Amino acid sequence: MKKLSMLLLICLGCITYSQTNLDRYIEIGLENNEVIKQINFDINKSLYALQEAKSLFSPSVAVVANYTIADGGRTIDIPIGDMMNPVYSTLNQITNSNAFPSLENQSVLINPNNFYDIKLHTTMPLLNYEIIYNKKIKTQQAGLQKIELEIYRRELVKDIKIAYYKYLQSLEGIRIYQNALSMVKENQRVNRALFKNDKINRTAVLRSDNEVTRIQANLETAINTSKNAQAYFNFLLNQKLDTEIETDEIIEIPTELLSENTENREELQKLNQAKEINENVYQLTRSNWFPKLSGFADLGFQDFDFRVDKTSRYYFAGLSLEWNIFSGNKNKYKLKQVDEESKKLDSQINNAKQQLLLQFQVSQNNLKSALEQYESDSKQKETATKYNDDVTKLYKEGLAIYIELLDAQNQVVNTQLNTNIALYNSWIAFAELERANATFNLNQ
Repeated sequence: MKKLSMLLLICLGCITYSQTNLDRYIEIGLENNEVIKQINFDINKSLYALQEAKSLFSPSVAVVANYTIADGGRTIDIPIGDMMNPVYSTLNQITNSNAFPSLENQSVLINPNNFYDIKLHTTMPLLNYEIIYNKKIKTQQAGLQKIELEIYRRELVKDIKIAYYKYLQSLEGIRIYQNALSMVKENQRVNRALFKNDKINRTAVLRSDNEVTRIQANLETAINTSKNAQAYFNFLLNQKLDTEIETDEIIEIPTELLSENTENREELQKLNQAKEINENVYQLTRSNWFPKLSGFADLGFQDFDFRVDKTSRYYFAGLSLEWNIFSGNKNKYKLKQVDEESKKLDSQINNAKQQLLLQFQVSQNNLKSALEQYESDSKQKETATKYNDDVTKLYKEGLAIYIELLDAQNQVVNTQLNTNIALYNSWIAFAELERANATFNLNQ
């Protein structure tokens, strides 16, 4: 335990391995991953939505054209004949002429007939708090998408590292079984020779044959496990599943001691951003009680029978004010909903802090346990190797039976496998701790 504590205090600069290939694969994975591409599409979509929100502050200009024909319906009766004919009749008598003709009463359609109106219609918001808060919300939503991207990228880095370590673990397992197969085949050769010379009985030969069969089966299993690990690693990198993987030799164990950094986790940033968005949603809902002021202007032509002259031109401009006085307490209840959402987010933030801290402590304890296991397995490996050397010498001198030799060799193989598993489990535990602490530099 004392040795383990000293190992944990060694600085990272003392590690002698190189992760050049792993760093390169992480870069490839971050660049090629399809989910990251999809999230980037969502980010671009959010940025376009932000630009759309900004454009609401700009004036809106449109060409509007209308042409109408009408007949029937409501009319305006103008009794021009009744009013003017008596006057005209008197004038004709006075002038002794017919210079003033009789007029008929007029009936004018309210709906204009054969009438056109073409105008350039411009509107612009002058005071609208809904547009202001909508822009703020769109800005924060774009930031939220970026935080979600960082969360997924960190998770992907962890998955790539773990898949890489498991692949290296499988390669070392194959090497161990290959060495074991050579060893048991040599035992098989020796036992058959001794049996022919009546030095041993048939039991040792049968047992050595069984060992060869068993190790061959284990080797085949290890090869298939390695193929699966290779396929999964390439899947994470979005490349062909049978692509060859360049590996780095890892013979050391992780010895970096990480200080707790969960306050900077993107998951908390995401919840805090969601709370800020909710606060602006509150202000957006509240702004419905504020007046909205906008301006408008029309510049165009209108006349009958498609006439165009100086009297056809016109302009029309003004201001529009809208102020909601009463809406049946609709906004009041909306604000209460937003307020409850804010309380919910506060609770989620507190819960997330505890969960992230728990994840860090569990990951740190798992790393310590993995390192202790590696230390124990390494010692057992050394002991098993020495014991095997001693029994092998005794067996060659005829002072030990084959079962003792076989047991010693199996101990060597098992301790090698356990040490290999413990070594890469330590790196897997370190990757988990690195993820729990959000210490991997995504911008390196």
